[in-house]
Amino acid sequence: MDNRKYPIGPFVTQDTYSADELDQLISIIESSPARYRELVENLSPANLAKTYRDGSWTVQQLVHHVADIQFVHFFRMKKALTEPDYKELTLIDMNAWAHTPDATEAPIADSLILFEGVTLRYVYLAKSLTEPMLAIAYYHPVRQIMINQAQALAMTAWHVQHHLAHIKLALS
Repeated sequence: MDNRKYPIGPFVTQDTYSADELDQLISIIESSPARYRELVENLSPANLAKTYRDGSWTVQQLVHHVADIQFVHFFRMKKALTEPDYKELTLIDMNAWAHTPDATEAPIADSLILFEGVTLRYVYLAKSLTEPMLAIAYYHPVRQIMINQAQALAMTAWHVQHHLAHIKLALS
């Protein structure tokens, strides 16, 4: 069951990331919308309704979720960079979001557009981060760790790969 829940393994952070590692993470984030679009844009309603394990979200919900969370990750980074008192990251109820009508009924084309657009802005911002900006950290209450902006980029890269693997499992 774990290999279906975490097909690429659970998220593991590093204390530090080299410039090359950060470039690789940003590249993963930057290329992810195209990888999702290629995989899902022509799926039938039956394929969009598939799940990767019992009780999991559908492919449709996963596509909407990834767009939502990409926006949330961008939002968190902007808050961390612009608000010195931002010491605990903003949480959402992901499961509740995955069950709203826009996540269960809206065309995935809408979220592919959102995912592409927010990723363009997120990547632009990520490429502009200086060492002091990368060091800005906040508390992640779910993971119970302090996370800096370099680690946040790693989390985003993991997240887009994690759910892409879920979609591939559902479609296989």
